[in-house]
Amino acid sequence: MTKCPVLEVAAADSASALTHFQDVLRFETDCWDVHVSLAQQNRGFVLLDVRSPEAYAAGHVAGAVNLPHRRITESTLQVYPLETTFVVYCTGPHCNGADKAAVRLARLGRPVKKMIGGIEGWKDEGFDLSLGVSQEGR
Repeated sequence: MTKCPVLEVAAADSASALTHFQDVLRFETDCWDVHVSLAQQNRGFVLLDVRSPEAYAAGHVAGAVNLPHRRITESTLQVYPLETTFVVYCTGPHCNGADKAAVRLARLGRPVKKMIGGIEGWKDEGFDLSLGVSQEGR
């Protein structure tokens, strides 16, 4: 009988799995949760599109602020209170711009989550994009 590739490595015990998946949710959110949250008046986070201004203009999540990851600095964030949580996204799974942005934000002591899937995940969910020039900042 052929061994099942899924079970070649045993599943973690329930306590370890619980810790792991709870930790994942501390670092990531998904397009659906962001979409639902953007409809709320007091969503409690700033959505950052960390792609180039050109990519942002070609299509972005409505309500997202364009701040390319290389421009995330103490001075570009000064308009936001220190406790502001940022949710970052880039193009998608094949792009590490959101991870780079998250590193920069974390190094600056800012709470951050990544929207998994990025703009490609947003489109895959069937959500609309907004067009227009970058409005970097608040």
